[in-house]
Amino acid sequence: MSSVSQPAHEESAFHAFYARELPALQQACAFFMALLQSILSQARHIDIAKIEGRVKDRDECVHKFSRKYRTALEESGTPYEIHHYITDLIGVRVVCLYEDELEKVAQIVQSHFDVIDVTDKVSAMEGTEASFGYKGLHLDLRLNAEQAALPRNAAYASQPFELQVRTIIQDAWSVLDHKIKYKKSIPAQLKRRINVLSALFELADREFRQIRDATAAELQRASDEAAEPESGTARAPAPGSELDAFTFLKTANHFFKDAEFDARKVDQFVDGIRAWSPGITRSRFNALMRETLATVKRYKQFYEEHNPEGSFTPFTVIRHCLYLGDKQLFRRALRNSSREAFEAWLQGAPYV
Repeated sequence: MSSVSQPAHEESAFHAFYARELPALQQACAFFMALLQSILSQARHIDIAKIEGRVKDRDECVHKFSRKYRTALEESGTPYEIHHYITDLIGVRVVCLYEDELEKVAQIVQSHFDVIDVTDKVSAMEGTEASFGYKGLHLDLRLNAEQAALPRNAAYASQPFELQVRTIIQDAWSVLDHKIKYKKSIPAQLKRRINVLSALFELADREFRQIRDATAAELQRASDEAAEPESGTARAPAPGSELDAFTFLKTANHFFKDAEFDARKVDQFVDGIRAWSPGITRSRFNALMRETLATVKRYKQFYEEHNPEGSFTPFTVIRHCLYLGDKQLFRRALRNSSREAFEAWLQGAPYV
């Protein structure tokens, strides 16, 4: 077969292969997505945003083969079949939240799959100032011997696939990057603008990770302070420290030791307190709680005895404490019906 006719013949053969194998490839893609979902859902301290997959477009495969392999094969006179060189007919993408989770995902995956090849886009991009693109980790994988031996996995034992591991920011850059039509042979000024844009995405990735770490550190500090004894080594709240989610938790965890405070609810609740009393400090909040908590606890007991189906959460207790501490300032802390019921009880409550 001549070198002129071979490309057309092999492309035609690949088209036939692709059409014949497509249903099985789609089924395998769904299998690998489900398996990765199951594996990664059991991992601690990794936040997966999404897992998606696809069978690579037929013409996209041919283009990749032509770009990477065809010239060398034909110059050496080596016979070839295109599908033998396409190891990523199936592509699965795992999108996580933070950049330091990429390697964690890769390590977990390697306990269930054999790694055929690894492309580290992070290192590749950091090694040059002249290239544009997204950072991320690409692995060509196949089920390892243990997974392949399971009867339910037998149909996919020899099927390779490509796994892309990215952060949300890297994934967003990839989508936008594909919309930039000219990136190489362009004026220096335009190239610089693309570099600046790429750097902003990288900075966003880093900042999200550092905000996560700083938040975790503040939460740990709140937990450590709440665990301190009430006397001796206990530290009084700094008089000038404005109430925020973290300083709120330091006090709330002290008064409600067995309660778990949902982060989103805390954020909204503290935002509400600061709207009712702009500039309120942790010291002031702490004082209001100490002055009124005993009374509100008695009201909580009374309320639950007469309303067995009712809900009186720690947030509800705090609302009543704030209202009792300053009825004018924190009037909005309670609904009209709750405020009226509380006032009625206060009028007849002993030991108030």
